[in-house]
Amino acid sequence: MELPDFLKYKDKFTKSGFMEKISRIAKRAGAKLVYASLILFYTVESDKVSMKEKAIILGALGYLISPLDVVPDAIPIAGLGDDLAVLIYVLNMLWEKIGDDVKDKARQKLSTWFDEDELKAADELFHENPNDAPV
Repeated sequence: MELPDFLKYKDKFTKSGFMEKISRIAKRAGAKLVYASLILFYTVESDKVSMKEKAIILGALGYLISPLDVVPDAIPIAGLGDDLAVLIYVLNMLWEKIGDDVKDKARQKLSTWFDEDELKAADELFHENPNDAPV
């Protein structure tokens, strides 16, 4: 699957739009997609990533909240697959710069929407590197 040019989506990203969309789709999207998106969301606030990397993150998050997708979100199961692919791609690219503080903050927010069993599924997403985890 070829990834879209997600930098064109960076202007679609807003903090309020992101939180509103994530809270609306959280249960349908699953803990893994929400956890990945929250990690990227909180990474934007980090001083460990460059402005270019922040633009890439905002592009990926903008793609997530944009109603225009390669695979429309309304399609069951497959609809959010392209969004997850973009998030995993960007996470893999920046993994070394993502601190435990960001992961902890994302997991804490995740716990407001998901129960303990669902949180365990999210924990499986990332071991040491997102490429090593099953999706």
